[in-house]
Amino acid sequence: MIDLLVEKFHDRHFMTMLLAAIAASATVYTLVMPLFAGETLTKRMKAVGSERERIRQRERDRLANAERVSLRQAPKQFVAKVVEDLNLGKWVAQETARDKLVMAGYRGQAPYVTFLFFRMVMPIASGVAAAIYIFLLTNLDQSTPVKLGICLGAVFLGMQAPMLFIKNAISKRQLSIRRAFPDALDLLLICIESGMSIEAAFRKVSIEIGTQSVPLAEEFTLTTAELSYLPDRKQAYENLAARTGLEGVKSVCLALQQAERYGTPLSQSLRVMAQENRDMRMNEAEKKAAALPPKLTVPMILFFLPVLFVVILGPTGIKVAAMQ
Repeated sequence: MIDLLVEKFHDRHFMTMLLAAIAASATVYTLVMPLFAGETLTKRMKAVGSERERIRQRERDRLANAERVSLRQAPKQFVAKVVEDLNLGKWVAQETARDKLVMAGYRGQAPYVTFLFFRMVMPIASGVAAAIYIFLLTNLDQSTPVKLGICLGAVFLGMQAPMLFIKNAISKRQLSIRRAFPDALDLLLICIESGMSIEAAFRKVSIEIGTQSVPLAEEFTLTTAELSYLPDRKQAYENLAARTGLEGVKSVCLALQQAERYGTPLSQSLRVMAQENRDMRMNEAEKKAAALPPKLTVPMILFFLPVLFVVILGPTGIKVAAMQ
């Protein structure tokens, strides 16, 4: 039996007929099955809607059950004591540090105290680690001034490390907000056109957009709170623009301020700005796509072309070597 099967599989005529039968059956199945499909458009849309609601409810439960962190935490006792005893707020503080921390999503006194602490500790730790590695663990064949220069460079890198960490956090947060902001504007436009107030619209959008961008939902929630208790509503919009640091958000906040001041309708402005932010998002994607070929040039030269040359010229080289 096994020998018969092996013989059939090696028979070219039999294999041709078998593959042709499989291809014909697949073609018939593809053409006939849509005629017997029992799903209607209404059922499919209902299934999509139920799946969307299920995913949305799952994300809401995940966010609700996640560990809750207060927006304003108390600094740790040891860190706060070191910062206070050494008066680091005078020696290593930066004027823009608080604004950068807020843009990165770190609010309150605790992140600022922690920033000052690490701004003092990181240069010392990196300098000591570099000195131990250079003078004790390895025997570099360099002069003493060069070794000291390497240690000073490590100290400088340690001093800049906290700021680099904050800048990286700001970039990630802004990227998340930038990607979700056009959709948030569409939702905000729908809420306002339905008759909601601006506070209710921000609150509703903050709930809906949380599954797509948690930082943007957090910023909208803070804006809702500020609109409720600040005496000047203009300040709430200015704070939103300052916390995000994005030009698209700043333009929307400016439009909201003008509407608050002059009573102009928001629907048309939000519609235009949503389209502009969507175009900006598309332009950014096109820019990254256009920058891809130059980035691939070096990997192609290093990894693809040598293999291609080996595949093309390898048989010729083997034949030439055999002839000799």
